[in-house]
Parts: sequence; C-alpha cells; structure tokens
Amino acid sequence: MDQHQSHKMHGRQLTARPSYFEQFAAKMRAAGQPELAIDIFHFYYDQLLAGATGYIDRREALPVRALPNYEELSKRYETAGADALERTVILKLNGGLGTSMGMSGPKSLLPVKDELTFLDVIVRQALHLRRTTGIRLPLVLMNSVSTRPATEAALARYPDFHQDIPVDFVQHWKPKIDKKTLQPATWPVDPEKEWCPPGHGDIYVSLITSGMLDAMLNAGYEYLFVSNSDNLGALLDTRILGYLAAERIPFLMEVANRTLADNKGGHLSVRPDGQLILRELSQCPPEEREMFQDINRYRYFNTNNLWLHLPTVYEVMRRSGSRLELPLIRNEKPVDPTDPESPRVYQLETAMGSAIALFEGAQALRVPRMRFVPVKKNNDLLILWSDVYELTEECHLRLSPARHTYPLHRPPLVKLDERYYGMIDDLRRRFPHGAPSLIECTSLTVEGDVRFGRNVAIKGAVRLVNDGAEPLVIEDGAVITGG
Repeated sequence: MDQHQSHKMHGRQLTARPSYFEQFAAKMRAAGQPELAIDIFHFYYDQLLAGATGYIDRREALPVRALPNYEELSKRYETAGADALERTVILKLNGGLGTSMGMSGPKSLLPVKDELTFLDVIVRQALHLRRTTGIRLPLVLMNSVSTRPATEAALARYPDFHQDIPVDFVQHWKPKIDKKTLQPATWPVDPEKEWCPPGHGDIYVSLITSGMLDAMLNAGYEYLFVSNSDNLGALLDTRILGYLAAERIPFLMEVANRTLADNKGGHLSVRPDGQLILRELSQCPPEEREMFQDINRYRYFNTNNLWLHLPTVYEVMRRSGSRLELPLIRNEKPVDPTDPESPRVYQLETAMGSAIALFEGAQALRVPRMRFVPVKKNNDLLILWSDVYELTEECHLRLSPARHTYPLHRPPLVKLDERYYGMIDDLRRRFPHGAPSLIECTSLTVEGDVRFGRNVAIKGAVRLVNDGAEPLVIEDGAVITGG
C-alpha cells in the first residue's frame, strides 16, 4: 500500500498513514497463522490506516418494522425439519475464557446448573437427541488455542461421544495494534496479551482453513446451526430447521424483542435499499448512542443463533476467494485487560451475524426470548444457579413451571454490585450455599458487600444496600419481600 495513497470514506478525504503490515505478517507467520488469515488481517488493517472507524450511522441503519414470527410458522415445517436432521450439524462457539468474570479457563467449563457445566449440558443434549432419533447429529466446537486443551480433557469424560467429522476446529489469532504507532503492540511481561481473537466473524474463514467445511460437505451435511456455548437457550429446533430447508433460506438469524436488559447488544437494522444488516454498539457513532439504545426504534436484537445452508456458504466463499468482506469492528482497549493503565490498542474484529448482508435471500426470524439465555456477567449466572430455571430429562433448560411472576416467561432482573460480585470467586464467596430462591422474584439489586446464608428467599422487587465497611449478612432461612 502506498503510504501517500488517499481514501474517501464517510464523505471526507483521508490520507493513509504509513503501513507496518509486513511486521504483522511476519508475527502471524511465526505464530503459525495461515496465509488466508494474514490476507484478511491485511484487508482490515488497510481500512484502519485509511481512517476507518467501522461506524454505521442512522442513515444506513434504519429500523426494522416487521419480521416473520416463530409462533406463526406452519406446523408443516416441523416435518421438514425432522427430515433434515440427518443432514444437520450443531456448532458451538467455544473460544471464550471468561476473563471478564475472573476465569482463566474455558467459560464453557463453568458449572451452571446442578453441578453441570455449559459443556456438560451441551454434550448431553446432543447425546440424548442421537439416542432418541437415531441420527448421527455431530456437535462441533469452534475453540481458541486457549480453550482447546481443557475442552478436549473435559470431552474425554464422555467415551460414547464420537462422530464422523472432527469434534472441533480452532479460530485464528490476530495481533493487537498499538494505537499511537499502528505497529504491532508489545507487552513483554505477558506476550500472549499481544494477541486477540478476531471476533466470531472469523468462523467463515476458519471453516475453510481448518478443512471443517470440506469435512462437513463430504460427509453429506447440508445445514449448520451455530450458537454461543454460554447460551443454554439455543436448542436445536426442528421447526426453524424445517423453515430453513423448505424455504431454501441460505442464512437465517434468530432475533428477539429488545428489552432494557439488552439495549446495548447488536441490533437488526435495514439499509435504505432494503438489505438487512447487523449493527453492534461499537459500530455506532458516539453521538448516536442514545438512539442506538432506543428499544422502541430498534426493536430486535441478534441472539447470535444462526442457521446456515452449507453448500451456499461454500459457494459464496468460493466466489469471494474465501474472504467475506464483513463490516469492520474497531475496538479500543488496554493491551492488558487487567491493567487499565496499560497502553491503548486497537483490536480489529468482525461479527458472524453481519454476514446477513452478504447472502442473497438471507432472513431474520423473531423467536421467543427463551432461546436467548446468555451468561455474560455473574448477574446472569446467579439466575441460572437459582430455582428460576430447571433442566429437563432431555437436558433442556427451561423456566420453572412454578414461576408465575409478571411479565410472564421472563427471569428476574438481577443487578449485583460489580465491586463485590464482578469475579466468579467473589460470587462464590458471597453466596457460599448457592443462589437464594428467586422463583417469586421480579428484580434483585445488591449494592455493597452483602453475604447470603443458606435457604434465603427473595420475593418481588428487592433492593439491598450496605454502605458500611463490614459485610451485611443475610441469615439462614431469611425471606425478603419487596414491592
């Protein structure tokens, strides 16, 4: 790239800064990254040099007014879905370490329900379906280099878990970029922190470079259901699968109605030309953040549950030279996430859901909220630990039938003070006997250091505040009722 080259972006002329790409390429090759991944990093690095922010403003992200509704899908789709099961693969994104929750290992190995981890539940769901339907139904994990070893060890506890395609593949790594110099970031005290995952948009390239897409197609698989490993609401659904198959939809995104709890999540939008797109918070211009979070304007958020027609994915990747030009997400962070004062870096990422704009005939489907039960913070984890949810015989997560609070079919809203409950060890220390009963709770807010005894019950809307220096202890058997 000519360092004097100019680019016109967002209606203004920008002069490119000097490129240090060869330094990045050498670093990636030394780490064993494939040439295709290096080429794609080059594509986004050039955008950064040209001044790209990744912003999508309100003129290009218009509200979506109406979508097909899961509850209104014809029952005939369930028959079509049952017929397509034999040609379907479940894929879970499993690259997260849960560092934001104070974990050092794979997030999917965190116990979440009845002493079972996310991975335990996911594997048992797949094994149950295989036994009851007689189909092969592979479960594939997209790991990172950090999650793969521990995940493999955990899977070894299931000797009957085997299949005709590999159980996992590994996503790529990208170097972090020093914000001041735009050269490769360095952090000698912990060189691993010089690297970052490229976002789950890397799935399409990783499917190619790992050989996993070829393996799926060669084994006769046609459909792929993708979701996050920390979302136990994302169950294989034959009605949605049948809708995908019968209507020959190449790419389907599950979306749900936005609430205040997810007003910062990526939302579905539509371009002026009618093309559906996904916009993440980091792609929103700062002056439009308030509008971005308006749940009445932007009504649907991306659950990150996606359905893909594999032959179409293969063809689209072939035509693009195996490079989908997904919209850039430019994230600015400290090079060491545990040290806010460490040098600022750029992480160049993409979102897999943004491919909705690149597949002709792609659609979005509004689904029930129960298909989105993520664990992003300890707030979410405490709800899963509690009696609000239960595991069925099929190892499906569901709201307890005994829960009758309003609004119906919703878990309570839990907000725990980040100073005292932000890390997993903090949560365990303050809930040594597990979660309190939340079956009759609509909301729980905890401010300050509060420690919970055994068999505590929270009912209604409760706010607990401790302004003192010593912990506030909730005694065993206490019943706390709010408005």
